[in-house]
Amino acid sequence: MLRIFRHYIPKSLVLLGIAESLILLVSIYIGATFDLATGSLLTADKTGSDPLTLWWQAFVFCAAMLAGMVAMGFYQRDQRDGPVATIVRLTLSFGVGFVVMLVVHLLYPGLVVGGLAFAVALLSSFVGIATCRLLCFSRTDNDMARRILVLGVGEKAKQIDSLRRASDRVGISILGFIDIGKDTKQIADAKVIRPKGSIRELAEKFAADEIVVALDDRRSGIPLEEILDCKMHGIQIIEAPTFYERQLGKIKLDELKPSNMIFADGFTQAILKQTEKRVMDIAISSALLLISLPVLILTAVAIKAEGRGPIFYGQERVGLRGKRFTVYKFRSMHEDAEGDGVAVWAKPDDDRITKVGCFIRKTRIDELPQLINVFKGDMSFVGPRPERPEFVEQLSNAIPYYDLRHHVKPGITGWAQVSYQYGASIKDSREKLQYDLYYLKNYSLFLDLNILMLTVQVILWGKGAR
Repeated sequence: MLRIFRHYIPKSLVLLGIAESLILLVSIYIGATFDLATGSLLTADKTGSDPLTLWWQAFVFCAAMLAGMVAMGFYQRDQRDGPVATIVRLTLSFGVGFVVMLVVHLLYPGLVVGGLAFAVALLSSFVGIATCRLLCFSRTDNDMARRILVLGVGEKAKQIDSLRRASDRVGISILGFIDIGKDTKQIADAKVIRPKGSIRELAEKFAADEIVVALDDRRSGIPLEEILDCKMHGIQIIEAPTFYERQLGKIKLDELKPSNMIFADGFTQAILKQTEKRVMDIAISSALLLISLPVLILTAVAIKAEGRGPIFYGQERVGLRGKRFTVYKFRSMHEDAEGDGVAVWAKPDDDRITKVGCFIRKTRIDELPQLINVFKGDMSFVGPRPERPEFVEQLSNAIPYYDLRHHVKPGITGWAQVSYQYGASIKDSREKLQYDLYYLKNYSLFLDLNILMLTVQVILWGKGAR
C-alpha cells in the first residue's frame, strides 16, 4: 500500500493508473500522427501542429478519461469484474470522459483534439486499457504483494485471519502467525509458526517485508528488543489498528482507544483545511445548482402531479458540534409517512415511498435540494451523513465514539456512503462510523475529490439506494 495525501491506495492500482495514463497520452500522439499522415487537419483551428498545444490536448484527454474511469469505480480496491463487465464499465467510463471533454471543448475549444485524431486516440486507448486490465491486473496484485508475518495467535490474530474478501487482502500475502507463547491459540496449527531462533531470523527466513503486532495482551510481555531488532534491519513493524485502517479503509472500533486518537497522526481540523473545503463547497454547490436546474423543475412538477402534499421536505438533523439544522430534500414519501410523530428508519420496499419517490431515491435526485444546505454552510459536500436527533441520541448511547463524527460538517456524500451500503440499523450505523472515523482521521482535498468521483458510480449503479 502507498499512502498518498494520507489515503491508502494499493500499489497495484497506482501502477495501473500510471500505465493507463501513459496509454492515454500516447494515444493522442498516435492519433495526431495518423491524422497528419492522412493529410487531414488535427483540429479545426490548426493548432495541432504546435507541440505545446498538442501536449495540453493530450493532458486534457488523459485527465478526462481517467476522471471517467475513477467515477466508474475502476480504481476501487474491491473492483474484480470479469472480461465482459470490464468492457462494459470501460465503455461507460469513456462515455463520462467524453462528456467531460465536451464541456472543456465548449469552454476552451483549443484544448480538445478533434477530427480523425480524436477517433484514433479513443480507439487505441480503449484497446490498450482493455488489454492492460484483462491481462495485467491479477498478476500485478500478486507481484506487488507485501509478505507479512503476524505476531500473535489469539483473538486479534484470528480477526486478521478472518479477512476473506480479496479486497481486504489486496497488496498483502500473509505468510503465517508467530506463536511466542503469550496468547491462547485461536489459529489453525497449519498457519502457526513457532520460532526456534529470534523473530528477526524467522522474518529473514520467510523474506518478510512486514510484521503486524497482534498480541491480545501486551502486558504479559511483548518482545520489544526482538521487534526493535527487526525494525533496525529494515522490516516494517505496524500495529493491528494501523493494519486494519490500511487494508479495510476504516478504523475498527474494537481496536480504538482514546490514546490512539490523541497520539496518532491525523484527527486534526486545521483552519487551512476548513477554508479549502469551504471554497470547494461553494464552487461545487453553485455550479451544480445551476446545471441541475432543469432536473429540479421536472422533479418538482412530477411530485406535484402524483398527488397532494408539499414538493420539498424539511427535516431536523444534527450537524457540526451537535448544532441542529433543517435539511432539505424532495418529498419521496406520502405526506403522512410519520403521522404518529415517531422517527422510523427506511426499510427495503418501504410502502411509505411514492412511485416518483422510488425513482428519485434510487437516482439520488431527492438529495439535490441539499445543495442549498451546502451553499448556506450547514453542510459540506463531503462528510458523514447527518442523522436525526432521535437517532443520534439512540446511537450515541449504543455506539462508542459516535459523537466524534460531529466534529466535521455533515455531507451529501461521504467515505461511508461510497464504501458501505445504506444504513438502517444500529449495526449498520456502527459499521459506517468506522468509515467516518477513517475520513475524520485522514481528511484531505485529495480524499474529497476521490469520494466525489466514486459518488458518480454509486448514483449510476444505484448502489445502496433505499
